[in-house]
This record gives sequence, C-alpha cells and structure tokens, in this order.
Amino acid sequence: MLNSILSTPVTLIGLLVTLVGSLILGILTALVFSYKSKMSPSLSLTLAVLPVAMSMIVLMVNGNLGIAVAVAGGFTLVRFRSIAGTGREISAVFSVMTLGVICGLGYIGIAAVFFVITAALVLLLTVLHFGEHPNDKLLRITIPEDYDYAGLFSDIFRKYGITASIDKIKTTNMGSLIEVTYKVSLPGGILTKGMLDDLRARNGNLSIMLTSYEDSREQL
Repeated sequence: MLNSILSTPVTLIGLLVTLVGSLILGILTALVFSYKSKMSPSLSLTLAVLPVAMSMIVLMVNGNLGIAVAVAGGFTLVRFRSIAGTGREISAVFSVMTLGVICGLGYIGIAAVFFVITAALVLLLTVLHFGEHPNDKLLRITIPEDYDYAGLFSDIFRKYGITASIDKIKTTNMGSLIEVTYKVSLPGGILTKGMLDDLRARNGNLSIMLTSYEDSREQL
C-alpha cells in the first residue's frame, strides 16, 4: 500500500492512476480547508488542480537536474507575481503541492495517509477555534494630516474599556489625510453607537472602518 505504483518506464495505467489520485486528493483538500472559512472559487479550483500539475512535473523531471532547476525558477516567478494570501490559504497551497509531489512519485498510499492526517488536524483545530480571538479587531480611522495621531483617541478608548495599539499608519488622498490602523480588543467584539459617535466627532466625521483579521488583507 505504501510502495510506489509507478514502474519504469511509466505505463498509461500508472499515469492515469497518479493523476486521478492527485485530483481527488486536491478536491478533498479544498473542501477541508474551506470548512468554516471564506474561500474564493478561484482558490478552490487552484487547490483541486495544483496537485495534478505537480504530479505531472515530478513525472517529467524524473531525476533530470536541468529540468528540475528550470521548474524551480518557474515557481519562483509565479511566487513573486502572486498576491500573498492568509496563513490558512498558504497552508492549503503547500499541502496540495506536497500531495502532488508524493503522488508524482507514485506513492498514492502515502499521499492518502498524509491527507487524512492533515485533514483531521485542520478540522480539529477549526472546530476548537484554535488561535482565534473573536474580540480582537482592526480599527481604521482616517484623520486630517495636521492631526497628531499619537494619543488622539486614547481617552475614548479608555472610556469604553478598549485596549488599542497602533498597527499601521499611511497617508492617502495626496497626503492630505492619514489612515491610522489600530489593533483593538473590543468588549463584546462590536463597535457601539456611542463609541462610534465619539470617534466621528474627534476625527471630523471622516471614514472609520472596523474589520476582522481575516478580512484585513483585502480591506486595509
């Protein structure tokens, strides 16, 4: 079961079993990582197809050092032309790439064992909400450029029992505005109407945005 199914030279049956096995494991991995998580259709498709591509690459390299170096260079170019995802998405991509490599070597049984262990770990940690802090958010507040952002909202944060620290600062609107992003811990995890009104009064009714860590990559 844990031995390679591929022979030398590679047969059509062995090739088909390897590619189909890679596809099935890729689809199952996409389903596992999308459990209780927002995942785009394009990423799900990528997770399903990537193991097949990896398997084919491993089959074609077959010990050829020149081809292996060329493939590594190609993956480097893809890496730097891709938008960084969340930790969960990156883990999913690495998992399906690993499955593709294992399947490409013909070890379908080992790939299945790796998938079962990975899937069980991901599902268990997801159900247990491992590493989650539901009350922790990112609060982005826009202020005029002539405002001193250091300590500008400290009294408001203390008033509502909020722990806050500056996470990021950037200028916008040709430098006429400053966007200050705070890492905050909100009682109850929500931005109350009273607190929102106080913040709006302090920042001149400019933009205020509260977001979770999962959405911060797209919105900040």
